[in-house]
Amino acid sequence: MTVFRAAVLQMRSGIDPAKNAEDFAALVEEAVAAGADFVQSPEMTNMVQRDRATLMRFIAGEGDDPVAIAASRLAKAHAIHIHVGSIAVALDDGEKVANRALVFGPDGLKRASYDKIHMFDVDLDGGESWRESRTYRPGDDATIVTIEPNGGTAQLGLAICYDMRFPHLFREESLQGAEILSAPAAFTRQTGEAHWHVLLRARAIENGAFVIAAAQGGTHEDGRETYGHSLIVDPWGKILAEKHGNEPGIAVADIDLSLVAASRAKIPNLANARVFRSGGREIVVSNAIGSDTSVGMARNTAKGAA
Repeated sequence: MTVFRAAVLQMRSGIDPAKNAEDFAALVEEAVAAGADFVQSPEMTNMVQRDRATLMRFIAGEGDDPVAIAASRLAKAHAIHIHVGSIAVALDDGEKVANRALVFGPDGLKRASYDKIHMFDVDLDGGESWRESRTYRPGDDATIVTIEPNGGTAQLGLAICYDMRFPHLFREESLQGAEILSAPAAFTRQTGEAHWHVLLRARAIENGAFVIAAAQGGTHEDGRETYGHSLIVDPWGKILAEKHGNEPGIAVADIDLSLVAASRAKIPNLANARVFRSGGREIVVSNAIGSDTSVGMARNTAKGAA
């Protein structure tokens, strides 16, 4: 059974992509020194910039982004997997931006990408308001990628931040074989204080899967406040590692995939899902792990998949 060491990078990304790439690289090196085979960075690793005009002026295409370039180089140099939680990526239409996760293999090649599906359009207490859909184009496809950390094999389901409030996405990825679920984030301070730990533990428990969630933390150059507290949670909901507080740094934990099978054997809720009726409609869900009933599920298994 696959066992490997995972690391979450807690960052306080600013408005300069080149500087953020340097900070990212330094934390990757720290994680490698701690024995990590798999490293995850937070949402918006390359730039936290709430001003749309400035963001559009400074972001690059995926192939030219300094964080993506650094991740590919570092993954190959250390023969590890690097999951860039997300970067802001310029799209060809010049109108919208992708909030895109990237996974690089030990050969430095991109294994998978995922564009955040659910846009953070909210009105919080104290006048804090966000309209992510004004700047970002939502993705359409859930994504699972095969990784091979420490000589083993694991199925990683991709998601980003606000996606964690939509449990059907995580359930579908789990039903399609994901053993590790991800939720790299730039969670606001006030929602993080209320919901961060409980949401991530719930996604782990209800799917019998590991959850890995690197986070932004602190007060950023653009004025926003993020919660930090990067987490790694096991399939029984136990917090294996936490970068407490909001300061940059790392947290590491050993991932033993035998715990996934053990948790799902004790509470086989994924296998026990049933069709039911609501308001005269029949609600159909996948009812077996690995079933082929879902729509819009991208699976990346080949080395160097684009």
